[in-house]
Amino acid sequence: MSSDVRFTDFKSDKQPTWCPGCGDFGTMNGMMKALANTGNDPDNTFVVAGIGCSGKIGTYMHSYALHGVHGRALPVGTGVKMARPDIEVMVAGGDGDGYSIGAGHFVHAVRRNVDMTYVVMDNRIYGLTKGQASPTSRSDFETSTTPEGPKQPPVNPLALALASGASFIAQSFSSDAMRHAEIVQEAIEHDGFGFVNVFSPCVTFNDVDTYDYFRDSLVDLEEEGHDPTDYEAAKEVILDSDKEYQGVLYQDENSVPYHEQHGVTEDMSEIPDGAPEDAMDLVREFY
Repeated sequence: MSSDVRFTDFKSDKQPTWCPGCGDFGTMNGMMKALANTGNDPDNTFVVAGIGCSGKIGTYMHSYALHGVHGRALPVGTGVKMARPDIEVMVAGGDGDGYSIGAGHFVHAVRRNVDMTYVVMDNRIYGLTKGQASPTSRSDFETSTTPEGPKQPPVNPLALALASGASFIAQSFSSDAMRHAEIVQEAIEHDGFGFVNVFSPCVTFNDVDTYDYFRDSLVDLEEEGHDPTDYEAAKEVILDSDKEYQGVLYQDENSVPYHEQHGVTEDMSEIPDGAPEDAMDLVREFY
């Protein structure tokens, strides 16, 4: 940990290839600011990403990083945290990557309460593959592959997290730079799985869930006096489909992360030479 690190220290020399105006620029900047504000530095940070517009975020950030496969970023992040519980693990993804093919991994990472931060860039569309409906698209959202809309209710990732036993659930807006960075910082500082769903508008393929829409619609829970430690209050706002909320919706202050529950406190990334003692006896017993 370092108190001298700046958020620019997390910028790599690779220029993002996102569309001009993409919400992912703001999302990434907030992630870097939050990492710097919590005293982390590139040498103790590991960023894992899946597939989609968000997938190359590890290339654009200066840290240890892995660009995984579709929907599988969370298992990689879990493995990294179990091997090196001393480092900061941040997983990044999109609504398609995280809530479709990756939904099963999302549920289990949440319930295990692995001490890492999961930032999902939710633009309510598949941007990289040119504008198909995603799990969070509105039921009447018209695209080239759903000309009459998906005609099914969108996934509520906040409700899915709550039902899976989440200890920290938050939502932010990539354009609200200061607030977004604050919320991600709170997720990093949380002892356990810090989940942040980020409204990150796609300016190319989504002309419904735009910057103007979110600016006009967002309700900041901090200004509303919401108590994130109140489970019933959290459930009420999470299930409220009439409003778009920003802030920390739920936090379990008594959260104990997975590695502490199971006594995983040492560096396990170094594999000793040779087989463990009595390993061959175990192999012969079963084979």
